[in-house]
Amino acid sequence: MKNVHIMDHPLIQHKISRLRDKNTGTNEFRKIVEEIAILMGYEAFRDLPLQDIEVETPIESCMTPVIAGRKLAVVPVLRAGLGMVGGITTLVPSAKIGHIGLYRDPVTHEPHEYYCKLPESIEERLVVMVDPMLATGGSAIAALNFIKQRGGKNIKCLFIIAAPEGLHALQEAHPDVEIYIGHLDRELNEAAYICPGLGDAGDRIFGTE
Repeated sequence: MKNVHIMDHPLIQHKISRLRDKNTGTNEFRKIVEEIAILMGYEAFRDLPLQDIEVETPIESCMTPVIAGRKLAVVPVLRAGLGMVGGITTLVPSAKIGHIGLYRDPVTHEPHEYYCKLPESIEERLVVMVDPMLATGGSAIAALNFIKQRGGKNIKCLFIIAAPEGLHALQEAHPDVEIYIGHLDRELNEAAYICPGLGDAGDRIFGTE
């Protein structure tokens, strides 16, 4: 699948299995989500551009590589996406952070925006949109629409688990976006929940019901 990267790293798979377990408590769930974001980010940032700068070591001066261009922008889809931000900023502490707030209509399952705030000069940044789950794809498609409408061009999406239906919809709507997935699950059920899934990621991260 073009522009789709499904992670097969043993550590990611092991940690996703811990997330699936209904007996995994809020604190552990939250920590594991952040750990998975670090591992996924490590892979997703493999192609970051570099430029050489001169640095004085204790021995001598040398030319050595650093990440080039403007600082990247991490954009979580509220609220569950917040759980992945710490993992990304562990890797790139200088990253700017935006927020997109969406809620899903319980009947139609369609996304509705209630908040969107992105870093300035978004068109010059690598934008990393994060959300633990890609279900129908509606929220991800809407969030990417907002990012592009505000000038975002170079975009990567990170999802811990995804349903085939959502992945197909997202690819159709945004074929230019790089998609990184921890695990591709079996299907959506009639209530548009991912199966086998891990429940409601937002509720499990924040300890709500």
